[in-house]
Amino acid sequence: MDTKLDVISLHAWFGTHHVLQDITLKMPERAVTAIIGPSGCGKSTLIRCLNRMHEVVPGARASGKVLLDGEDIYAPGVDPVQVRAKVGMVFQRPNPFPTMSVFDNVAAGLRLNGVRRSRRELAAVVEHSLRQAALWDEVKDSLRASGVSLSGGQQQRLCIARALAVEPEVILMDEPCSALDPIATAHVEDLIHELKEHYTIVIVTHNMQQAARVSDLTAFMYLGSLVESGPTERIFTTPEKKETEDYITGRFG
Repeated sequence: MDTKLDVISLHAWFGTHHVLQDITLKMPERAVTAIIGPSGCGKSTLIRCLNRMHEVVPGARASGKVLLDGEDIYAPGVDPVQVRAKVGMVFQRPNPFPTMSVFDNVAAGLRLNGVRRSRRELAAVVEHSLRQAALWDEVKDSLRASGVSLSGGQQQRLCIARALAVEPEVILMDEPCSALDPIATAHVEDLIHELKEHYTIVIVTHNMQQAARVSDLTAFMYLGSLVESGPTERIFTTPEKKETEDYITGRFG
């Protein structure tokens, strides 16, 4: 597999608190990389560094390199807005814009990025994105309804459609199913399997069964450090490090 994202000696801080320590990790193209570990180990901070959202927090900073197709997104002169157009984010809780319709929620990313499209072109992008997010058939007759009128699982797929509309290359998902019921979770997991045909996906999850189901590679983090990473089947069956085995078997975490 070709490497899409290559994290090299990444450190991150909130003020003086050193939350990521020397992370080096390769994430392959058109595959799902799951990041697992106990609460507070730095999983969410790591993926927020992958599209430069970490530095948006006052007092937060990072050092090291994150290569996207071999280009360092932290190099001088790189526009973080352009990075985020290529590396989209889906958050833990569905966050459709409450004052916007289903249609306008999907179109919002394009408009925020200054992409000018005719109404017909915009409608085509919205439909394509909703189809990719396996939501079109459920909402095609209610595109003018508020985005927050949808169920929780539909709202999360709406947010995925919004991320897809700007045609990213990578999709980051920060515990995308933690607020969803089992049926909605299954819909999102099925969607992840479909999307990896076209996108590189990085998912943070507390749910080890979910990591085993959806990912090709798994990285285990503990106390701000990367303990080990590798093919998901190996990590879950024959981990190399005792800390990984202890976490997976429920001895801590």
